[in-house]
Amino acid sequence: MNLRFVEAFYWVVSLKSVSRAAEKLFITQSAMSSRIAALEEELGVLLLDRRDKQFRLTVAGMRFFNHAQRLLALQREIKSEMGAGAQRAVTLRIGAIESVLHSWLIEWVQHMREGNPDFELQLTVETTPVLVDQVQRGALDLAFAALPTVGEGLRSRALPSMEMVFVGHAQLHRKRRYALADLAALDLLTFQRGSQPHVGLIDLFRGAGIELKRVHTISSISAMVQLVEGGFGVATLPLAAVQRLAGRLPLKPLKCEAALPPLPVHASYREDPSSSVAQGVVEAVLAYVGAPPRHRKNR
Repeated sequence: MNLRFVEAFYWVVSLKSVSRAAEKLFITQSAMSSRIAALEEELGVLLLDRRDKQFRLTVAGMRFFNHAQRLLALQREIKSEMGAGAQRAVTLRIGAIESVLHSWLIEWVQHMREGNPDFELQLTVETTPVLVDQVQRGALDLAFAALPTVGEGLRSRALPSMEMVFVGHAQLHRKRRYALADLAALDLLTFQRGSQPHVGLIDLFRGAGIELKRVHTISSISAMVQLVEGGFGVATLPLAAVQRLAGRLPLKPLKCEAALPPLPVHASYREDPSSSVAQGVVEAVLAYVGAPPRHRKNR
């Protein structure tokens, strides 16, 4: 039995789509359909109900899916034990929110490349709702977002949360310490409406009984940074991102009487019985992000 055909069937069922499974395995939709047809011919049963456009498994397909999971898990176990999985090229479709991109993702990718010269990256930078949807649909192998992705066959791990700070222009915002009332009188810039930083900002001032003057919602850190640099208000950004940018831009974290809620980060991926790559990458990310910054490049 050709295990590539078994793997094709596994992903068609897991993603409930021939086209998305083909995208996952980097083959054409027609090639994917041919693999399923060849598997059905070998088994002598229909695995997929093709009578209409709605995705359905046959009774035989449901039974074989359990066998497929065990076959692929056994294949991975054998490769691991015999050493066949060592030094393989790694291709990952990774998605991340902007906060992760501007804080540690680039350095981690460089670190990952040092230990895996054949590492091939396909990077998508999007908002959390978009990333969650893409992981659920199988368009991404791994996503770093503010919310975990939930669903059948999906796994999520919490990463260290990010400290959020108010950020102003180094020459324009000179107070030693800002009260919430001081900041409320300024133009405040934060992430898109409904995002965790936006909700956290609103709740912070609402809890203090302070009315905000204006809150501008912007999905791009680069845009927020340019606005602050131009003297247009104060932004809420991850401290790690500000520390990376402050060396070349006139930005500084503002000391405040109250702290913004930290930004949670979750790594989400789909369980793959044929490979532990995504899970291994998550473990590597946890080890990297959890290390003190001065030690990261030497890990």
